[in-house]
Amino acid sequence: MQVRSVTVGASAAFDHGVLALPEQLGPFLAQAHTYFARASLPVQGMRLACQPLAAVTGLTRENTVEYAQALARVAGILGFDYVSLGPVDAAHLDWIPLLIEALVNVETAFGSVIVAERGGTISLEAIAAAVTVIRTLAERTPDGFGNVRFAALANCPAGIPFFPAGYHEPDASPRFAVAWEAADLAVDAFSQASTLNDAEARLLEQVTTEGRRVVEAAEALARATGVPFAGIDISLAPFPRDDRSIAAAFERLGVDWFGSPGTLFVAALITRVLKRVPLPKTGFCGLMLPVLEDSVLAKRAAEGRYGVSDLLVWSAVCGLGLDVVPLPGDITAAELRGLVLDMATLAVTLDKPLTARLMPLPGKHAGEQAVFSFAYFAPAGILAARGGGAQGLFAREGISWQG
Repeated sequence: MQVRSVTVGASAAFDHGVLALPEQLGPFLAQAHTYFARASLPVQGMRLACQPLAAVTGLTRENTVEYAQALARVAGILGFDYVSLGPVDAAHLDWIPLLIEALVNVETAFGSVIVAERGGTISLEAIAAAVTVIRTLAERTPDGFGNVRFAALANCPAGIPFFPAGYHEPDASPRFAVAWEAADLAVDAFSQASTLNDAEARLLEQVTTEGRRVVEAAEALARATGVPFAGIDISLAPFPRDDRSIAAAFERLGVDWFGSPGTLFVAALITRVLKRVPLPKTGFCGLMLPVLEDSVLAKRAAEGRYGVSDLLVWSAVCGLGLDVVPLPGDITAAELRGLVLDMATLAVTLDKPLTARLMPLPGKHAGEQAVFSFAYFAPAGILAARGGGAQGLFAREGISWQG
């Protein structure tokens, strides 16, 4: 287990081309690594999540890319590895072309589009806009890799420490949250368990014990810096190694292979345990199934053991949605819209935060391998597109959004 990120939420301003960030950020970063190191908790990276573009004081459409560049530069000097430009919502879709340019031009910037508001409203126009971003990033970034920095968000609150979902509530004071990489806790718990009840008990004990270490370090950091701690997202994020794979944990517990019958049962079991963990929590706090980030998930995709529809079904009981899903380069806009629409429908119906981070790979076809020279991705099979989509649903609303 390690800390994947300490994510600080803060409001930025960009008056007359001059970037301003809260003065607490420098002193906070100067001490953050120290407090986690004292608890023997390596921190993979520091991240800065800002408010939505439309809420940045002084920002205009004309200087959006300049703002993104300045934010990434200043944040990097302070010690942040990545920045979130925040989401574009359905009321501000005129910012979509600007978000695209910012993401194309700033490699450490993340962004998103809110396709379903908290409380139940799905915007088909925002979905169409999000798909335009996905298709454009696939075309304009090397190997379509830019889509790792973009997601469609449904029912997602501010304060999630995982990117691209993370953003800050406008005008709120700075605060921080922690995301960890902890799939190995499930691998260990399930490998040692004698029964299913024992598996649940062991997982609850390990997550609680390790989570307390993180929370104690975070709370000490908050006391020392005056920056409030908002909680830990205890989602069991994986790393592309079999001993740190959430899909491997499923197989250790007893499914024949990840994707076989019984997979949904184990997904629900893990999610049930995470809901019982007695820690200050924020974010998704559920099961993560990021295809490219998990070595066993990636292998089972290459073997054809599951498809995109299966991932949607498992999203009904887990906690993230469709994450870093490798797709054929020629997948249609209609199918992408349908996938995002179905994800948003699950999020609204079940009142849970879900996202879609979809990665069409130019020139690649279903069944081929997606291979990136990126330490946090494993070679994965490209999942098949069905060819159909929801174009008729969007046409009934007169939506043909192209940016």
